[in-house]
Amino acid sequence: MNSCNLSKLSPEFLKLNKALFWDVQFDELDLEIHARFIIARIVSRGNLADWALVKHIYGVKRIEQESMRIRSLDNKSLGFLSAYFAREKKEFRCCN
Repeated sequence: MNSCNLSKLSPEFLKLNKALFWDVQFDELDLEIHARFIIARIVSRGNLADWALVKHIYGVKRIEQESMRIRSLDNKSLGFLSAYFAREKKEFRCCN
């Protein structure tokens, strides 16, 4: 399912692990407006179930596009995304 028609009231939104978003008002997150933030948080702090959910919500193409624009990623997350999308680390914004 792609995110174009999802709102923050979607069932997928409610399945997100709220513990990963402890520092923000979870109820104020919007799947479209905060897509990059949500993806970055899932990649850096989530588990495989969270990754599967974010792939279902946004689709692999959207995750790749947003991931390339994330300003800051830890080495492990960057390595994962680089390998998953078969992209050079230097292509990611966080490395520029």
